[in-house]
Amino acid sequence: MAVPLVQLTGSPAGTPAADGVPARKPGWLKVKAPGGPNYAHLKGLMRELGLHTVCEEARCPNIGECWEHKAATFMVLGDVCTRNCTYCAVAHGTPTAFDPLEPLRLAEAVERMGLAHVVITSVDRDDLPNGGAEVFAGCITEIKRRLPATSVEVLIPDFKGSEQALRIVMDARPDILNHNLETAERLYRLARPGGRYPRALQLLANARRMDPGALTKSGIILGMGEEWDEVLVCMRDLRRSDVNILTLGQYLRPSDGHLPVARYYTPDEFAELREAGLAMGFSHVQASPLTRSSYHAWEHLAAAGGAR
Repeated sequence: MAVPLVQLTGSPAGTPAADGVPARKPGWLKVKAPGGPNYAHLKGLMRELGLHTVCEEARCPNIGECWEHKAATFMVLGDVCTRNCTYCAVAHGTPTAFDPLEPLRLAEAVERMGLAHVVITSVDRDDLPNGGAEVFAGCITEIKRRLPATSVEVLIPDFKGSEQALRIVMDARPDILNHNLETAERLYRLARPGGRYPRALQLLANARRMDPGALTKSGIILGMGEEWDEVLVCMRDLRRSDVNILTLGQYLRPSDGHLPVARYYTPDEFAELREAGLAMGFSHVQASPLTRSSYHAWEHLAAAGGAR
């Protein structure tokens, strides 16, 4: 697929401090501390049903806003990842055995919350034959059995490139298949050593081939050391893989043990990248400093063409 070139005026350096290390976090990245009745109810429900959310595990800055909207991203297959990405706050190590009844418990939570749109993700489970694809499929099937009108988005790992694993998920017919590219190819060995840039792009292209009726989605985290032109390359590569929905957000360092922030991008730069993405042919682009993969996910489906 041909992707038009777009000329931008954005600075390739974002907003670093004079010594090359960013100064304190800009004001536009400050968020209100989570709280409120919906937040407390949702947190209690997660603990009651023994479920995990990436909102908590990844320390998402939008947890207060999203949970007050009764929107959460469920994380299946446990809370310990078999990979060790240097930007991610999720714990890594040797996972415990997964619970085959998890799809039933997750669907119960969705039903009790009355959700119209659900996002499901997982840790990487390279220890499992299909990377846990069957659990994703089970969640999709059980939710749609209970709530046929509820749309389901899955944010999947790369399954080490296994088409068999991807087919298991796609046969369950998710409304949105999401896999995040995350960063420029040059930075993969540093930021995402267990992943492969071409493999991520191929997975997204394969998903569109397996089910042309499904929407595909991917995200890029900015500020880990990429150059402005490299962001544009990532965006063009995702369009060549026929991705419909793009998210762009600012990287925030989870702790001193994680990859440092190389630069902070301004809201105006995110707005410029959003316009560039729309010009490239994405159906919807969510771009802002606080954007995360499932931020305002309930709006992405309608914006990109609606449910099946």
